[in-house]
Amino acid sequence: MNQTSPTEHDHNQCIHNAISAAEHLCRQRGVQLTPIRHKVLELILTSHKAVKAYDLLDQIKPVNDAAKPATVYRALDFLLEQGLIHRVESLNAFVGCHRSGTQHDQLLLICSVCHDIEERPATQVIQALAAELSTARFTAQRKTIEIHGLCEKCQTFN
Repeated sequence: MNQTSPTEHDHNQCIHNAISAAEHLCRQRGVQLTPIRHKVLELILTSHKAVKAYDLLDQIKPVNDAAKPATVYRALDFLLEQGLIHRVESLNAFVGCHRSGTQHDQLLLICSVCHDIEERPATQVIQALAAELSTARFTAQRKTIEIHGLCEKCQTFN
């Protein structure tokens, strides 16, 4: 979900900023970012690739051997409710949100080669979609557009 070129992106700072924003948001909302929720979020933010729930469980087991699938799914549900992560429906996986704290529609660009996912605001696309939904008198409960293709980096190598 990087909107800068790979050479400009400081991923450690990216993770730090997202965790700090999540902690602040949870305090502000009066909800708890428990240690397990914090760890799940941190694992999701480790890369800009989507992560499956059972992969998260495998990564948590060495730290918390009592963790069960329900533990991870409860943490994921909380993180989704708080807008800290997105579900990537087409991959049945999860990716961090770097625009947390605001309700927003998503355009997710999913690279088929390196599997990086970039979240874009795509204002014009979302406005056009909203107009189409209005014409159809259809009320959307949530809008996520997922597009699979090749990122700039992978186009260069292919």
